Amino acid sequence: MSAVPRSEKPAGRFRRMLDRLSSSQEDLESEELREDAETTGCTRIGDCQDRQVVTVTGTLRTVTLRPRAGVPALEAELFDGSAALDVVWLGRRSIVGIEPGRKLIASGRISMSRGRRVLFNPKYELRPLGRE
Repeated sequence: MSAVPRSEKPAGRFRRMLDRLSSSQEDLESEELREDAETTGCTRIGDCQDRQVVTVTGTLRTVTLRPRAGVPALEAELFDGSAALDVVWLGRRSIVGIEPGRKLIASGRISMSRGRRVLFNPKYELRPLGRE
């Protein structure tokens, strides 16, 4: 018996293959998004704190038009595999390229609203569709 827990042992090729086969599609996508955030040098959404200036990346899960105080607001949920973040563009009804399934990089100051992380009017960069 080894004193090192299984999760800390280096995984062999067979173990990694078994892990991938036994994981759900959602788990695999989440892992891919977390790796993507690390390789681009972005902050993981799960690590973001209130009032922190960050650059995050992920995939847009939903995009909705939801007025705020009588002003149109385009809201999107950005997910990076660790947590979700609401991205809100005030005064916009639509933005070309902002659609569910699209990957993007967003920069701005995080705020908390009703217990959720929100990024208002961020600078953003659309990522290419498909594999990079």
